[in-house]
Amino acid sequence: MKILIATQKPFAKVAVDGIRKVIDQAGYELVLLEKYETKAQLLKAVEDVNAVIIRSDVIDKEVFDAAKNLKIVVRAGAGYDNVDLEAATAHRVCVMNTPGQNANAVAELVFGLMVMAARNFYNGKSGTELMGKKLGILAFGNVGRNVARIAEGFGMDIYAYDAYCPKEAIEEANVHALDSTEALFETCDIVSLHIPATPETKESINYALVNKLPKGGILLNTARKEVIDEPGLIQLMTEREDLKYVTDIMPAADAAFKEKFAGRYFSTPKKMGAQTAEANINAGLAAAHQIVGFLKEGNEKFRVNK
Repeated sequence: MKILIATQKPFAKVAVDGIRKVIDQAGYELVLLEKYETKAQLLKAVEDVNAVIIRSDVIDKEVFDAAKNLKIVVRAGAGYDNVDLEAATAHRVCVMNTPGQNANAVAELVFGLMVMAARNFYNGKSGTELMGKKLGILAFGNVGRNVARIAEGFGMDIYAYDAYCPKEAIEEANVHALDSTEALFETCDIVSLHIPATPETKESINYALVNKLPKGGILLNTARKEVIDEPGLIQLMTEREDLKYVTDIMPAADAAFKEKFAGRYFSTPKKMGAQTAEANINAGLAAAHQIVGFLKEGNEKFRVNK
């Protein structure tokens, strides 16, 4: 069996070394395609492999067509919208993610951004403290749970809403469970987004919803760019000079946000949530173990396509 690591943005060497050890111990062959510049290079590399580990690399129908022996693709990370799941299923390829491996890294970034926003981006003017503020967590998965854990240490009043997580599970984590997204925005001073980009959630964070934030509200997005209705948010922030927006996914309208909302808006230059040495290693090793488990035992625990 041949396993390919295909990463335009490579794993750290220590992560690659760890992946290689897992693959070698399983009796498989590991090949690398790092910092590739063209899709043709990727198409060539997948021709004879049985498994692929990727990060944010795009795996579409053309790639599946080229990969005649492919059995499994693992996205090292939680999100997997860079993989064409329909094409994967049509080609009888299993697609997995590695949920939870990046969760603490993303949660810590949330608080880095949150403190920066609360302190007016360190512009020298008086800001506010997080202690006693009401934090709303939209979606209570692995990242949301870690955000709640850290928020408790800050002394925040923590709320969450997740349409797919039982209220009891949220409340067991010492978090107030709310009944709707609208209630979360109405209740909380700061809302942190952790929802995936789906047909239901795309552009769901819109003018009407964000307008429910109380005076001085902060919207924080470390989820997906697509969940934000950018024109609606620009209109609202134009009308409400008290609102701030911080994100680690640069909006399509980044230039407009910067021009119009200096001192109230910040975006990282690229998605930074999982950009830690620890998350890099954890996700890579998890991907390797999941591939071995699938190829040797048929384990499909983290499968995301049907």
